[in-house]
Formats: sequence, C-alpha cells, structure tokens
Amino acid sequence: MAKHLFSQEEREIITAAIKAAELETSGEIQVHIENHCGDNVLDRAAEIFETLKMHQTQERNAVLFYLAVEDHQFAILGDCGINRVVPANFWENIKNEMVIHFKNKDFTEGLRLGIEMCGQQLKSHFPYNQEGDINELPDEISFG
Repeated sequence: MAKHLFSQEEREIITAAIKAAELETSGEIQVHIENHCGDNVLDRAAEIFETLKMHQTQERNAVLFYLAVEDHQFAILGDCGINRVVPANFWENIKNEMVIHFKNKDFTEGLRLGIEMCGQQLKSHFPYNQEGDINELPDEISFG
C-alpha cells in the first residue's frame, strides 16, 4: 500500500518540494512512508531517522516526515539542532496544516505544504550557504 500511495507524478511533486525547500536552507528534509508504525508513531519515526542516518548531518538539522499509511499515523521529527532554535509549537503548526489535507485524502498536497512550511522556517535559522552546502541526504521518498 505505501509504495502505491503516490503516482510517479505525485512523487515528483514531493521531491520537487524537498529540493525547493533545500535551496533556501542548509537543513535536510526526507520523507519516509510505510504501512505500519507499531505501537508508537514517534518511536518508529525515531528508528527510521536513525536508520536513514539523518542524525549525522553536519549541523544536526535534518527533518523527517514519516507516514504510516495503514495505521493512519504520521509524525514530523526534527534533529536536536533544529529543536534547539524553533518555537515550541513549530511542529504542531505544520502538522495541523497537513492534517487538513490528509483528512481529504490529499496526501501529496499535505506533504508538499508541510515541506514548504518547514523550509520557510528553517531558512531563518539555517540559511543556505551556496559555497559550502552539500546535499547530505537523498531527496527521493523512501519506503519501508
């Protein structure tokens, strides 16, 4: 189910949103989708975060958008570098906007918007450095 949630065109929209956001910030954004998350969506997102080596970015400024399709759960997980500087309600505000689209089964737009909102906020704390920035993590969606 997870791999079939998005058409090729929808995957390209999500990947383009990641690339666009990362042009504004040194932050790294990844999307991971699987069918089930187990008992706790945040625990599973943290496992995936580590599996994808997202905690190894130079500035500890990676963000994971995690979806467990069949469990109807999702989480946004930011690394410690981000969580030190963003406001307390940062992730909740993004999640609330995404839920509006997810409830209407528009997962592509929900993710696109969440990624865009995340990128806009990250650029003020982690501006893009044209000379020294390298893409530390893949932009394509990963599947479990």
